[in-house]
Amino acid sequence: MNPVMFNIGSIEVRWYSFLILVAILLAIVLMIKEGKKYGIGKDVIFDMCFYCIIVGIIGARAYYVIFNYKEYSTSLLDIFKIWNGGLAIHGGIIAGLVTLILYCKKHNLQILRMTDIFVVSLILAQAIGRWGNFFNSEAHGRATSLYFLRSLHIPKFIIDGMNIGGVYYHPTFLYESLWCLLGFIILLIIRKFKHIKVGTLTCCYIIWYSVGRLFIESLRTDSLMLGGFKVAQIVSIIGIIISIGILFYNSKKGKYEDMYHVNNI
Repeated sequence: MNPVMFNIGSIEVRWYSFLILVAILLAIVLMIKEGKKYGIGKDVIFDMCFYCIIVGIIGARAYYVIFNYKEYSTSLLDIFKIWNGGLAIHGGIIAGLVTLILYCKKHNLQILRMTDIFVVSLILAQAIGRWGNFFNSEAHGRATSLYFLRSLHIPKFIIDGMNIGGVYYHPTFLYESLWCLLGFIILLIIRKFKHIKVGTLTCCYIIWYSVGRLFIESLRTDSLMLGGFKVAQIVSIIGIIISIGILFYNSKKGKYEDMYHVNNI
């Protein structure tokens, strides 16, 4: 696939950057709409998103570079070329979460309510952003056959894009994008439940994404490694365990305690 969307003179506009920008803007719009229900002004959302996005991108790149240091050790300037890909979503989420927590503490905002608002938009942004990997011909799975890809009944342009150097690969970007899109729909449904607790959406997001990532990562050939283990799978397992623990803790609370929909009382 051609990673360049179009050129303006000598300036290249890449699909990767464009799709990330679209994902961010759409996520912010959705967050503003949800935050308004709970008296959280759009200025607060914009301000928080600004810091979370900047730090999140830095974190995503740093995370990727740390676990791929040999690739950049001979050309340190390549570390800054994020338009060529190489952003680890877990690094971005961790860095963004730390930033969000610090922001909430400084401005006296409820942390879990803010993460609940963020994750619904985040998983949709992930669904969109994964297509940047497609245009960069990265984050694909192991080799497969043309017959298998056709059996998935996916569009021809995706099958053609998975032909890299004459070899067909699993479109793991597509698997994850569809998984995130389904997760977005599920979170929207859960958010309509009357008596969910603050933090429930955050935990459901982590569990849903982590379960999908566990299986999808098993197909990836470019995984970040720690020893003989895939880092994404380690982080996913930790996330699932912590989230289940929080959900169990919340289930012990009173029916009307720490409700997400405060107007239901």
